Amino acid sequence: MNKAITDGVVFMPTAFEFGLDVWSSGDGTPGSDTYDGAVNAAYVPADQDFSGCLEIQKTASTQQLRYMGETPILPGCYLRITARVKAISGNLPSVRIAGWAGTASDAHVSGLPEVGPSVTLSSYGQVVEVSAIVGSGDRSGVDMVWGNAPAYGHFGLDLTGSNGGVVRIDDIVIEDVTDVFLRDLMNWVDVRDYGAVGNGVTDDSAAFAAADEAANGRRVLVSAGHYYLGDSVTFENRVQFEGTVTMPDNMLLSLTKDFDLPTYIDAFGNEELAFRKAFQSLLNNSDHESLDLGGRRISVNGPIDMQAAVSNRTEFAQRRHIRNGQFYCQEDSAWDTEVFTSTASYSTSSADRLTNVANVANIPIGALVTGNGVGREVYVRDKNVATQEITLSMPLFDAVGTQNYTFTRHKYILDFSGFGKLSKFSMSDIEFQCNGRASAIMLPPSGLIFHLKDCFFTRPRDRGVTSIGQGCQGMLIDRCQFLSNQTAMRAQDRTAIALNANSNDVKLRDNRITQFRHFAILGGTSSIITGNHWFQGDDENEGIRSAGLVLTSTHNRATIAGNYIDNCSIEWSNEHDHEPEFNSEYSFSALNIADNIFQAIGTVPWFRFIVIKPHGAGHFISGLNVTGNIFRSIHGDLDRVDHVDTSYANLDFSRMRNIIVQGNMFNAIIQGISNPVILRHSQASVAETWTVDCEGPLLFGGYAQNVDAVVARSKIKNGSNVARYDMPYVAAEQGANRDQVQLNWPEPLSGDVSVTVRMDNV
Repeated sequence: MNKAITDGVVFMPTAFEFGLDVWSSGDGTPGSDTYDGAVNAAYVPADQDFSGCLEIQKTASTQQLRYMGETPILPGCYLRITARVKAISGNLPSVRIAGWAGTASDAHVSGLPEVGPSVTLSSYGQVVEVSAIVGSGDRSGVDMVWGNAPAYGHFGLDLTGSNGGVVRIDDIVIEDVTDVFLRDLMNWVDVRDYGAVGNGVTDDSAAFAAADEAANGRRVLVSAGHYYLGDSVTFENRVQFEGTVTMPDNMLLSLTKDFDLPTYIDAFGNEELAFRKAFQSLLNNSDHESLDLGGRRISVNGPIDMQAAVSNRTEFAQRRHIRNGQFYCQEDSAWDTEVFTSTASYSTSSADRLTNVANVANIPIGALVTGNGVGREVYVRDKNVATQEITLSMPLFDAVGTQNYTFTRHKYILDFSGFGKLSKFSMSDIEFQCNGRASAIMLPPSGLIFHLKDCFFTRPRDRGVTSIGQGCQGMLIDRCQFLSNQTAMRAQDRTAIALNANSNDVKLRDNRITQFRHFAILGGTSSIITGNHWFQGDDENEGIRSAGLVLTSTHNRATIAGNYIDNCSIEWSNEHDHEPEFNSEYSFSALNIADNIFQAIGTVPWFRFIVIKPHGAGHFISGLNVTGNIFRSIHGDLDRVDHVDTSYANLDFSRMRNIIVQGNMFNAIIQGISNPVILRHSQASVAETWTVDCEGPLLFGGYAQNVDAVVARSKIKNGSNVARYDMPYVAAEQGANRDQVQLNWPEPLSGDVSVTVRMDNV
């Protein structure tokens, strides 16, 4: 590259023969003294060594000679200033190339080197050549590194040493020698050529910006060195890092043409820091909507506070996506769980608050809350130190008054809890390799549509995905693998949970979940759980099983369809209701369980696949569909598949309504279930009243509330074997357990009938 050739830039100063009025005896700036008419200087038209030259007698301690023309200093351009000098008489001085650096507004740029190497004249008549190179970049061979601040220079030479000597100076030559440092027709520009120092201390952000501007479609090279960037830098061109950079946490490095994690790792030299800075740019730059991890493994030594990485934002609602990589937890004390115990008060009038919380300042947001009357997966969503209050993710079902609570803060690889709200965020094709040391993801306290797809959650210590508020609204989890760290433990001893959600419209689809204590605890409504396979068995003979899917909203409106539910149950409770007793509400309703495969292997015979656990009195079922499912037990029979857990309360079986249990298959299940149920009754001896026992097949052992049909299956006859065609009237809810119906005939009769009985009111 040569600017004189390519761009027609004029670097050469005027020859002495054209007048000395443009040659200053000062710094070369307008108004400075010139050698025109000076008593100690003259133009010599003929000299045996020079075709024309300037003769000067040294009369000052530093005799200056400066061209008053403004020689341009261009970013990335290097100039060599050369002078040929010989001593004529008198004291022998020293000679050096010198200059004056000026800005576009004609101000002096102080602090720059403005002189080159000095050469002492040792004899008379000997021609000595002195030169120096000036340029923006700190490269080997550059004598005056000027960076990007100067726009031009006044160049010439200095005579130093003793006064009185006379010297002659040939015309000064200034030439572009950029090609000495850089290859001609190069497809890149180097930040060092634009003033970058790379010492880790000097702020090189302006030089980076200048190099990017000059690149104009070419690649920017960050050559070897350690560069400090004190300001945000955006590269609009491709960039290659041979050196590394450091910058304040709140400053951005945006690589618009190379926005991927491998390039950020090249830039920062540290995988975890590179991810933080890339994520910071992802949320601050509209030029890219996704971050490709490039298949890289990111070694993580502690939780990544995602909001702290983007300290200028507490909310974000534009679609952003992270994909294609692995987070690998290293052994480190930063993963250690924190546990705090404090007294606090609870009132149903403020169902999502704990008040008068002792040491509230020490309790971290995102801590799991446990104590008497606290349901599963209740978290600290927010806190107010001044008022000593904690905001809970869900209400408490039986905690009115003051008591001790335990606050357990698990540590997560990606912790989004610092955001106030984060919406339309997604991740795919990522493995969270927790190694039994950390949990995986903590969601923000608020937001819409957090989407995880095709991800692996491998051996989380405590949790896979945790919601501490409403950041799970509309959450989608598709085709993910949740692989437990507790597979060797008995089912009842496990503590890890794959995921929880508090809000509505969650979709869990086509996932595989292995041997957690629970697969999912869902506190919201309108969930869709389809195509998943979750299994929680162990090697125990007649082992105890836990709930796989836990639903905590009574009016649930969920669909659970096409899943493989292995060695665990579906549990339906209202443990997140601050007033768990029934009170003019829908009660347990609107749940669809259809076309699933239920399987148990080697479990206790009293294990059940479908469990309802009311936490307050008066509740009933007012909408349930259980159809098309397959229930199977291996290595031992199960008594039945349904159960009401009465630890806190029973259901009100007199108010059951709108329940359909049909088309299910039962293998190695002693008692199947149905509603309505068709029972065959044989009356061998004549009687006016036939008692039909409905115990067993009715769902949850409910009451025989209604009879839809009575159909004769043989001749109905009296004691004389005479056929009778009368119809009986029915008395429902008979017997001590109200699970019998009576058929009342006009006379004693015998025979066979089919009776269609319901345990609900349609």
